Formats: sequence, structure tokens, C-alpha cells
Amino acid sequence: MNLVEEYTSINSDADVEYRYAYRLIKKDYKGITAYGIEVERKDYIGLKNVNLEREKIDIISIHRYKVKQLLMKLFNNQVSPLHLIDIIGTYVDEHAYEFDIGMGEKVIN
Repeated sequence: MNLVEEYTSINSDADVEYRYAYRLIKKDYKGITAYGIEVERKDYIGLKNVNLEREKIDIISIHRYKVKQLLMKLFNNQVSPLHLIDIIGTYVDEHAYEFDIGMGEKVIN
């Protein structure tokens, strides 16, 4: 997994600070560059980390721009790592065909 881009936000509620990181990641999948998303949330009380949640989907699309658009929607709506798969799982399933096409074309991004 290689980090391509990262977007962060910090939200506070009473004593707890929530730090979100939304990452565009890439990896090699059978000779094709595949893009994915990782979402991480760290909770802090003062300087102490009291919670860490992380979820990712390594392989979403062979098209970077499609995954970035999806990442920005997640970022803008502050989607939690706990809900990542529920929210984009159907999208991922619908775009799995790209890898079949990409195997024949060896798409370059």
C-alpha cells in the first residue's frame, strides 16, 4: 500500500477531540495499479489517545479520479471508519468489472 493523498479534519465535542484522516491509497493488483481508500479516526482527551478506528478498501478502481471523487464525498460528509464499507460497498462491487477490462488493457494512470 502506498499513500497517494491524505485529507484531515479535527472536530471537538466537550472533552474529546476527533481526528479524521481520509487517504487515497494505491497498490499493485496483478500488474495493474489499483486505487483504494483508508479512513482513520483517532480520539484524544488532552494529549492522550483514547481510541483508534481504521478501515480500508484496498482495491476500488483502476481510475484514480473515480476513487478521489468518492474519497472527497466521504471527507465532506465526515464518514466514520465504522461505516465505510456500509456506505461504499455497493459502489465497489459495481466497479469490479474494471479490473477485468484492465487486465486486457493494462491501464496506465
